[in-house]
Amino acid sequence: MFERLKLSDFPARSGEVLRRATATRPVIWTLEEDGVEAVVKDFSRNGTLFRHTIGRFLVWREEKAYRRLRGVKGVPVLYRVLDGMALVMERVPGESLEDLEKKRKLPKSFFDALEAIVADAHARGVAHCDLKRAPNLLLGRDGKPYIVDWSAAVCRTELSLFPFNLIYRRLLLDDLHAITKMQLRHCPEEVSKERLDGYRRRSAAEKLVRRVRDRMREILKRVAML
Repeated sequence: MFERLKLSDFPARSGEVLRRATATRPVIWTLEEDGVEAVVKDFSRNGTLFRHTIGRFLVWREEKAYRRLRGVKGVPVLYRVLDGMALVMERVPGESLEDLEKKRKLPKSFFDALEAIVADAHARGVAHCDLKRAPNLLLGRDGKPYIVDWSAAVCRTELSLFPFNLIYRRLLLDDLHAITKMQLRHCPEEVSKERLDGYRRRSAAEKLVRRVRDRMREILKRVAML
């Protein structure tokens, strides 16, 4: 799919522009081929120095996460990487939680399904690290949840050595806490006491790991959102 696609095909082949490029953010195009819709996160339109350094680094990191997650239901398919500077990904029809939360509450079944996606990702050695951002989550037209942005993801292999493995474990827990936090907004009566206690509990060791983790995640998110 999209095997003949080249960066030089844009903007001519683009259906629409979901987000225009800035000095530090990629343009996001939409694309259709043989009835298949895709989105293209393209750093090639950024400045020369930025796209060949930060841009390539971010594409490499997100590609690594998507390849580890290939086949996980609820995660868009990565079709291609173009010249190390653009990601061609499945476009999931649906509505972001950012828009949806203004209209209605979601049932427990949605969060159970979301947690199943996260559990599969964790089993593949990938922590999402940014589930608190509602735009990263979609309710698909099929009624199922999707996680559509993995730019801030951290792989287990990156933090495998002590004491960094403790930070990775905390990142896994944070993904689950993010789901709990969302569920408390939508259907708090369905959150178990055990889950709520775990969400609220903070030991001294956890607080230390969280401080280190927060600093590391802040750096990663700043880079990912450039």
